[in-house]
Amino acid sequence: MTRLLRSAYIVLIVLRYGLDELVLSSFKHPWLVLATRVVSFGRKLDAPRGQRLREALEHLGPIFVKFGQVLSTRRDLLPVDIADELAKLQDRVPPFSSDVAVATIERAFRKPVEEIFASFERVPVASASIAQVHFATLITRDGQLRDVAVKVLRPGMLKVIEKDLDLMRTMARWVDKLSGEGKRLKPREVVAEFDKYLHDELDLIREASSAAQLRRNMDGLNLVLIPEIFWDFCMPEVMVMERMNGVPISQQATGTRRRHHLLYPGFS
Repeated sequence: MTRLLRSAYIVLIVLRYGLDELVLSSFKHPWLVLATRVVSFGRKLDAPRGQRLREALEHLGPIFVKFGQVLSTRRDLLPVDIADELAKLQDRVPPFSSDVAVATIERAFRKPVEEIFASFERVPVASASIAQVHFATLITRDGQLRDVAVKVLRPGMLKVIEKDLDLMRTMARWVDKLSGEGKRLKPREVVAEFDKYLHDELDLIREASSAAQLRRNMDGLNLVLIPEIFWDFCMPEVMVMERMNGVPISQQATGTRRRHHLLYPGFS
C-alpha cells in the first residue's frame, strides 16, 4: 500500500508540474500520445520547463533532489536550460530538526552532546539532501579545544532511499522501453550509478576515509586546503572535521574580499 501511495503521489506531482510534457512528448505509442493530450488539457504552465522540473523534484523529497543534483553535472545528457535550473538544487534542501541531529550524535557516541563539544551550534550552517552540517567546538582526547564542522546524516535515509530507488528503477525501465529519445539517456544505467553513489554517501566512515586520503594526496602542494578529519569522533552517521574559512569557488569571479565558510569534502 505504501508503494502504491508513493507511486500515486509521484504521478500527481508529474501532472501538477507538467512533467508529462517532458517525458511523454518523445513517446511515439498512440495511447501515450493520447494520454499526453488528455492530462494536459486546460492546464496553464507558464513557468519554464527547467523550473517546473526543479520544483517537482523539491516536492518529491531528498532522494529526488539528490538525483537532480547528480543530473545537473551531466551536461552532456541534458539541455542547457534544464541543467542550469537543476544546479540550483545544490542549496535548496530545508534542514531537519536540530533536536534530531543532537539525538543522532548522542546515540552514535553514547554520551550527551555537552560532554563531546564545549559548544554546539544548534542552527545548521548548511543543509543538503543526505546530511546537514553544524559548527561546534570539540574537546579533543588530550583536552584541546578545536573549531570543527559536524556532519550528521538525515534520519531514516536508508529506508527512504530503498523505496524511492525501487520506483526509479521501474520508471527507468518504462522510459527505456517506450521512448527512443529516453533510451539515448540510458536511464537504467543512470539509476544504477545513482544507487551506488547514494549508498556510498550513507556511510560517513567511508566518506571520512576518502577525505583523509585526499588530504594526504594534496599535502605539500599548496594548491588547496583539505579539512583534517578527527577519527576519534567519526561514526557511520556522524563525521567531525576541521572548521575552515574561505571563499566559495563559485564566488571567485566577484572579487569579493569577504570570508565565507567553505563547503566541506563530501558534503551532500
